[in-house]
Amino acid sequence: MGEEPLVRWDWIGRNWPSIQSLLVDHVIMAILPVILGLLIALPLGLAGARWRLLYQPTVSLMNVIYSLPSLAVFIVLIPLTGLAERATVIIPLTFYSLAVLIPAVVDGLAAVPGHVRQSAVAMGFGPTRRLLQVELPIAVPVVLAGLRVATVSSISLVSVGALIGRGGLGYLFIDGWQRQFPTPIVVGIVLVVVLAVFADGLIVLAQRLLTPWARARRTA
Repeated sequence: MGEEPLVRWDWIGRNWPSIQSLLVDHVIMAILPVILGLLIALPLGLAGARWRLLYQPTVSLMNVIYSLPSLAVFIVLIPLTGLAERATVIIPLTFYSLAVLIPAVVDGLAAVPGHVRQSAVAMGFGPTRRLLQVELPIAVPVVLAGLRVATVSSISLVSVGALIGRGGLGYLFIDGWQRQFPTPIVVGIVLVVVLAVFADGLIVLAQRLLTPWARARRTA
């Protein structure tokens, strides 16, 4: 890259509107798969926790999907969803999120002590009430730990979509490499890292708000 400085601030200033647009696109394609994955993982995880015979085949299928290279899956989907379309990136990332979130939901529910369930039944809690007021709150830390992994992974993998024309901040990596110009690459890396740290921090904050008893126990 010759004597080109690592960061040219004038370039950032001139191209900031475009960078903002790429950032928004990146956030949408990273967060939407996680939200969809969580909505799908909750009922599948509940089913897997109740019927263990269903859990193993589901997890095995998700692990096989998770092992597939993301770029290869993007390319396979192009004839169905189109080139440079958000859906081509969002669909595979949703399955990747499921591979993390389904085990997290099942493990979280499995962590609920048996005597707690028995106490809830003795107090007259029905299955739905027991699930919503007892089991899910106790499972929250494990589920959110999986959500943190899924979110950070999704934010990172979106960049690969730049190779098919829709990768959010990943476009900056391609642009910088093709022009042998480091500034877009540095900007893209910094924004992806900041986005991942920010999203992870929000989930940690949500966990503290949803599990006040854990904070009280640590204080005691």
